[in-house]
Amino acid sequence: MSSVLANEVGTVRKRWTGRIPVALLYPNIYPVAVSNLGFQLVYSLLNDMEDIVCERFVYPQAGEPFRSLESSRPLYDFPLVFGSVSFEHDYPRLTAMLAAGGIPPFAQDRQSTIGPGNPVVVLGGVGVFMNPEPLALFADLMVIGEAESVMEPLMHLLSDFTTIGREELMTAIGTTVAGCYIPGAYRFTWKENGAVAAVTRRSDLPARIAKAVAPIMDKAAHSNLLSPAAELGMYMVELGRGCSRGCRFCAAGFIYRPPRLWTSRAIIRGLQRRPEQMSRVGLLGMEMVAEETVDEIASYLQDHGCSLSFSSLRADRITDRTLQLLADSQLKSIAIAADGSSERLRTLINKGLSRDDLLRAAERLVTAGIFHLKLYVMIGLPTETYDDLDEFIELVEQLQTAILPIGQARGRVTELTLSINCFVPKPWTPFQYCAFGGLTAAEAAAESTVSAMTSLKGKVRYLRRKLSSRGNLQLKFDHPEQALQQAVYARADRRIGPALLDIGSGRYTFKQALQRHGLNPWQYAVRPRACDELLCWEVIDHGIDPGYLWKEYERALQGRLTAACQPSFCRRCGVCHDAS
Repeated sequence: MSSVLANEVGTVRKRWTGRIPVALLYPNIYPVAVSNLGFQLVYSLLNDMEDIVCERFVYPQAGEPFRSLESSRPLYDFPLVFGSVSFEHDYPRLTAMLAAGGIPPFAQDRQSTIGPGNPVVVLGGVGVFMNPEPLALFADLMVIGEAESVMEPLMHLLSDFTTIGREELMTAIGTTVAGCYIPGAYRFTWKENGAVAAVTRRSDLPARIAKAVAPIMDKAAHSNLLSPAAELGMYMVELGRGCSRGCRFCAAGFIYRPPRLWTSRAIIRGLQRRPEQMSRVGLLGMEMVAEETVDEIASYLQDHGCSLSFSSLRADRITDRTLQLLADSQLKSIAIAADGSSERLRTLINKGLSRDDLLRAAERLVTAGIFHLKLYVMIGLPTETYDDLDEFIELVEQLQTAILPIGQARGRVTELTLSINCFVPKPWTPFQYCAFGGLTAAEAAAESTVSAMTSLKGKVRYLRRKLSSRGNLQLKFDHPEQALQQAVYARADRRIGPALLDIGSGRYTFKQALQRHGLNPWQYAVRPRACDELLCWEVIDHGIDPGYLWKEYERALQGRLTAACQPSFCRRCGVCHDAS
């Protein structure tokens, strides 16, 4: 790892003398960690504080020692341990890192006196932001929301760890710092079917934890660490937070409400921090930005000799200026997120893309010089049938008919890759109530995951049979078994904690660990939720009115679209009720 780190731009190295050491964990390997903008942000915020020294830990690859990247110290040496958690599949890794670092992984086993070997463990990140409960047993403290508004007051109190006991310190933080959740002070009871029966807490703590929201940025968040080993080898700039579209499967569109789009001036200020040698720029959030902002950014990038990259484009938001920048960037591959396999399902998920939108976008991109198109789609959405899949197959045929002649005319055939993924219901979305696997409530009633897995595997086989013989077409499927694990973790409660540790430590497989602790994956992944059910992640308060997400779920099933967020006057969901 030292040879990799030697080429990293932006590493902060501080002496420990007179400073409080903080370990910052990312539960995935280095190339993934160093590409995560949120992880970089927390690292910079901590190291910008004069009396703090923050060092990073990543999940070690085979043969690598589990030591801090900056000074090769063991985790045991740090009295404060932070963890940034983005994805459900990283939950077991996080628990394994705590155990491997020689500290008690469960918060209840740590001593009252805080110090090396018995640190305060603070967890945050979008995974915690959505549902803190799967990792609740491991954290003394969880940060719910965005770090910029929390870190300074939080570190001010945590710096007293040498003179105050753990419980007293947690009480001080939980009662004074916005967005801080002390999971050990809350108690859950459950019904026989796995639903939450009640939540109790200490009387001095809030019933629900309101999320912390960062102030409007005058300079967009951007890469502070650059490494040739990064999974995303580019300089990244954030275009905003949240999304106004309100796609019903997407948690980011609900937990980051109201959506905030940075001005073109703020984005360009972020771009101006780019090192001269880094010419490839990745823009995060291209799908939600206004066309005029995209054009201003494109103009800046062209003037400064930068090439453009991004995760995906929205098919109905491709401007002529963007197309020109793509051509100038010599970008060979672009992804379009259709998400639903049919126009009916794209209405159900509130995507609002027609077949013509997708065909027109593909033709324009290929005409601009793109040689490889990727199309993302989900299977297992609520109410999905094989008729929807047949419409998708027809769309693929129409796409190839449209783009192949364009590529042939310039002497290079355009390839189409289909990335077909199993839909996973997420907390804080209208689909938090539905069953994994696209099952109806009646189909999901049997306390087993067999029907869900059978349904998904059948659809995978069907699409393979119908599409695999087509030329210039690649098929990529995720594994339903992996999707089931993600679906379990996404809506799990704190009872899954011991199983996560067993899985992360490699002692038991996913199935064995759940069986060992008396947990049925059906309860978390497949069991439909009722409209009036108390959900474990509702210990968080995202400001959304009670019942709003259920109403959106009903609108989905009725085939009704919901207009995009307009925070200046829209008051539908409740988040902006107090707006002026």
